[in-house]
Amino acid sequence: MPARPLGGGTISFGMVSIPVKLFSASESKSAISFNMLHGACKTRLKQQYVCPKDGEIVPRDQMVKGYEFSKDQYVVFTEEEVKAMAEQASPAIEITEFVPISRVDPIYFDGAYYLGPDKGADRAYRLLGEAMKQTGRCALAKWSARGKQYLVLLRPLENGIVMQQLLYSDEVRQLSEVPLGDVELKEAELALARQLVEQIAADEFRPENYEDDVRKRMQAAIDRKIEGQEITTAPEQPRAQIIDLMEALKASLAAKQAAPAEAEAAAPVSESEAPAEADTGTLGKKSKLRAVGGGKRR
Repeated sequence: MPARPLGGGTISFGMVSIPVKLFSASESKSAISFNMLHGACKTRLKQQYVCPKDGEIVPRDQMVKGYEFSKDQYVVFTEEEVKAMAEQASPAIEITEFVPISRVDPIYFDGAYYLGPDKGADRAYRLLGEAMKQTGRCALAKWSARGKQYLVLLRPLENGIVMQQLLYSDEVRQLSEVPLGDVELKEAELALARQLVEQIAADEFRPENYEDDVRKRMQAAIDRKIEGQEITTAPEQPRAQIIDLMEALKASLAAKQAAPAEAEAAAPVSESEAPAEADTGTLGKKSKLRAVGGGKRR
């Protein structure tokens, strides 16, 4: 089923204008939420705003918006004043510069939209996408919608273009604010860590290999409840404590290396592959039984 556009816009830079349509790049499958009910009669509760000073329920037509500039100190704005400050919606997606895609850290990425060409814009749309792909650059642009001005990034994806909303610089915390400690790494530790990384490395990202296990578990519990079944909770698993980094790395590597060996040992032994004699020094109990019962002596 073809995707339905959310709206339209126009990519513009210099004398170039490319009409486009906006499509949602994701399908919302947010975490399962619960409603608050009255425990006695199971009726859904309604939210109300109560003034803590007067103890009165305040209806919406008596509410005003205020900005707290100091503790319990507010400046008040009317709806008209708030609307006057808001950005006017515009179809323009105004490109300001093209930058190398490798220089934009994903920490700035927010929501995303697919852009598709509008009528008559197929060639110009493909030219822009292919030019960005071949130069390794993406476009930074300004876009106004829903009363806000957004910083967005246009980047090529296969034969199309993605419009990625970006966070502004003051919306991203600096890593320097996080205490990271000061340690000196040893080459032996790095070698073990690299070996562990390589053992579970992949050449590409396959998102279809991952699912939201929590949402699946909660949905299964909800289905059982609807069917009238009781829900039992699994005991909490004890958390392993990492005492020594080198020992933890060695243990992880040993576990990874042991898994294929255990799988091979558990595989059934054919009659032709059975050893001539059951040597208790090298064979397990099951191998011994197979060798005596079905093996051929040479």
